Amino acid sequence: MAPTKKAKPSSSSSSSMTLKRVKGENFYRDAKAAARLKMLNGGKAVRDKDGKIIKAAAFQKGEDETKPGRVQPDRRWFGNTRVISQTALDHFRTSLAGKKDDPYSVLLKRNKLPMALLDDAANPHTRKRPHIVETEPFGETFGPKAQRKRPRIEVGTFEELSKAASSALEEVEENAAKSTVAGVIEPLASDVVEAPTHADYHEPIYAKGTSRRIYGELYKVIDSSDVILHILDARDPLGTMCESVLEYIKKEKSHKQVVLVINKCDLVPNWVTARYIQHLTPRYPTIAFHASPNHSFGKGTLIQLLRQFAQLHSDKKQISVGFMGYPNVGKSSVINTLKSGKVCTVAPVPGETKVWKYITLTKRIYLIDCPGIVPASANDNETAIVLKGVVRVEALPTPSDHIATLMERVKPIYLSRTYNVPLPNPNDPSESWDPEDLLDKLARMKGRLLKHGEPDREAIAKIMLSDWVRGRIPFFVVPPARSEELNAAEEKKKKLADIKGKSKAVEEPELIPMKQNLKTVMQKNTFVPEDIQPLDEPSEDDEGSENEADEASEDGAVSAEEDDEEDDLKWGDVFEGVSVPAEPSDSGDSGENEVAADGDEDVSDEEVTVKEKRVTTNKKKAENFYSKANVKNKNRQKAALLRSLPVGKRTDRKKK
Repeated sequence: MAPTKKAKPSSSSSSSMTLKRVKGENFYRDAKAAARLKMLNGGKAVRDKDGKIIKAAAFQKGEDETKPGRVQPDRRWFGNTRVISQTALDHFRTSLAGKKDDPYSVLLKRNKLPMALLDDAANPHTRKRPHIVETEPFGETFGPKAQRKRPRIEVGTFEELSKAASSALEEVEENAAKSTVAGVIEPLASDVVEAPTHADYHEPIYAKGTSRRIYGELYKVIDSSDVILHILDARDPLGTMCESVLEYIKKEKSHKQVVLVINKCDLVPNWVTARYIQHLTPRYPTIAFHASPNHSFGKGTLIQLLRQFAQLHSDKKQISVGFMGYPNVGKSSVINTLKSGKVCTVAPVPGETKVWKYITLTKRIYLIDCPGIVPASANDNETAIVLKGVVRVEALPTPSDHIATLMERVKPIYLSRTYNVPLPNPNDPSESWDPEDLLDKLARMKGRLLKHGEPDREAIAKIMLSDWVRGRIPFFVVPPARSEELNAAEEKKKKLADIKGKSKAVEEPELIPMKQNLKTVMQKNTFVPEDIQPLDEPSEDDEGSENEADEASEDGAVSAEEDDEEDDLKWGDVFEGVSVPAEPSDSGDSGENEVAADGDEDVSDEEVTVKEKRVTTNKKKAENFYSKANVKNKNRQKAALLRSLPVGKRTDRKKK
């Protein structure tokens, strides 16, 4: 047998232990492990012969890095602070407050303005509470010589208070026992609850427009809008104004612009609309409007105003315009008129719009439709709610109750014209019928009879209320009288405030006022001579601006492909220093024009003939069904032009 090798005795020390190496295994340390071992095993600083550190230790800094640094003296370090004197601060506060409340000025970059100077001063909760020691001396407030009034209490301890309460309860029970009749104790007056009567009961239908869901939609529209259009009814603008909502916007959303739009101005005389515009303009910008697919009024003016807001908010990609107002004032109809198409469902009854809706007017302007709301500040009775058009007439339980108030508001001559009923007294047109008599006459005329030939008054009352809501009965609330002296005084006061409150820190571009020619409104109703007053004659510039605005809207001002951001470029904007070549005229002056264009220096500027401006007319362009309808082959002229252009033959392409 071959001799076997003797195995070495194993050592118990760890130094003699060896690891069995496996092929392909990595025994190198990574960087993290090497740095850790270097820190534990050594990592001392390297010094020269003088003891100065040449190389710093691991995780330590050298002496050069620990030397104190010097900040460069530059004003940019302090660019975020503002130092202002107290007088300048008060002047800035007054001027900013005047511009903040002005509805015709827009404060841009409000986040960079110190609006807290105004908000904190107006908020009583943010004011500093006065110290009692600052208002009263310490010796008279605290200590034995305090002169403050203490509350007068007849008892001194809680035990006395409980005894007084129990004795008062016993007295009440004794008095109730004395008044007992046949063993029945009379209840206390505070415990008696009166039975509700018919007068205390309110039908749920009269609470339309006040639900939490409707107000949730309203607040969503207000929060999402940059500009808010408040639509009013021209027959009663002050009655259909939501004062509480406007007050909320002014207090909580003061950075949003509000514009009043008086819709249905074709139902009232022109002077009434003009007077209401004059009355409401000092509060907010006011525009007259008539929503109609064919004969609209104020469309171009409103679009130009919205374009002004879009230019003022140039930092935003687009602006949103929210609509709000009472039910059945025409919010959705105004949107359809601006879009020249049916994008919102409309109906001559209130409550057609249920939820808010986004509509694209242009690339930079979006419209938001909102359901009609009834503000809580109105405090109207049931008849006033019905006559404002808030409630659907067919759902009224007793519509005949509201006919008496309707007849008080409308002149008898208008009712006689509308329903072909003779006046009760032809010699006195102001004398009206009795409500029951008028209902009976109309019921027999229209054949609305019940059993045994009794007139159906409720059905006739619904017909009259429906005609009232749809504007078939002529009616308007007389506008408040406003003197010219008051207008002149307000204008003078505004100019003085602007002169005194000039401030460079506030940037407030003002809106350009829009002129409207109310004579061009097509009246739907005919009024008696006593209800018609002369309208102020508008100037030629006003007529031209209104006609230009209408023409701009008719020429496709709201097309989706239009670019609103860029204005029309002129020749001088692109080529500076190059004169515009004159167009050759039909007369024999063409040679003289060419000589002037060549730049003859001997000819003076006075001798150069200037071409007169081309005469334009206010005629509307001819339209037909294919002008606006989205049907096939509506762009026939463009297609014919494309077909007339020269196109290469296909045979030539194949040969190449």
